[in-house]
Amino acid sequence: MSNTIEMFGITIHKFSMSESIDVLQEWLQFGDNSCKYVVTPNVDHIVQLEKNPAFKQAYANAALTVADGKPVVLASKLLGKPLPETVPGSDLVPNIFTRFQQSNLPLRVYLLGAMPGVGEIAAANIKAQWPVVEVVGILSPDFGFEKDSAYCDRICQAIADANADLLIIGLGAPKQEIWVNKYASRLPVKVALCVGATIDFLAGNKPRAPMWMRKFGLEWMHRMCSEPKRLVKRYMVDAVIYPKLFIREWLKK
Repeated sequence: MSNTIEMFGITIHKFSMSESIDVLQEWLQFGDNSCKYVVTPNVDHIVQLEKNPAFKQAYANAALTVADGKPVVLASKLLGKPLPETVPGSDLVPNIFTRFQQSNLPLRVYLLGAMPGVGEIAAANIKAQWPVVEVVGILSPDFGFEKDSAYCDRICQAIADANADLLIIGLGAPKQEIWVNKYASRLPVKVALCVGATIDFLAGNKPRAPMWMRKFGLEWMHRMCSEPKRLVKRYMVDAVIYPKLFIREWLKK
């Protein structure tokens, strides 16, 4: 039986959170430094993938794709190819750390993204909660850095010099996915996770939605209310386009 489904023009792995952690732990313990990168599609990703070829190519080259948003999981069930559950990047990272802490295995991590100073707070929180996890590098790149190839070369070299196992990329979509796809061959890490605001969450810089909101798929509402200027327009557009994309998938079925 295949462990993937095809939906919205992308391949998604039918893994639960626990199964995803199993795969990532194996790669991190026994894999080579070939930069297997992970993407986590939500509604906004699905909408952006329609109009951004570079984003879609980054998805095509990802080693692991697990559904972030509950609407994506719901769509899979309605289309008769159910995904087991959501695997949000913001939960995936602390779950990996917990698995390595429970196994008493060392893990070297590089934090790329978030605003200046946030990575340092996140690193201190990581050290306090998961002592086996060592943050070996922190970088908050300048705005628009992805357009400067020389700057990107220096970032790749800094990550290489840090000898990290795991690269956590918190640059926002689609920038983080497009960037890691472009530079993966220059990044000698075992795994890279494209996980948006996760560094901010680890730092406590942005509050996570209450557990009941996450359980009912309402984390988007909490985030929208927390950052209305940035997110209201995005979510309004997504709310119009995503149902149309679902109907298209339904008609294909």
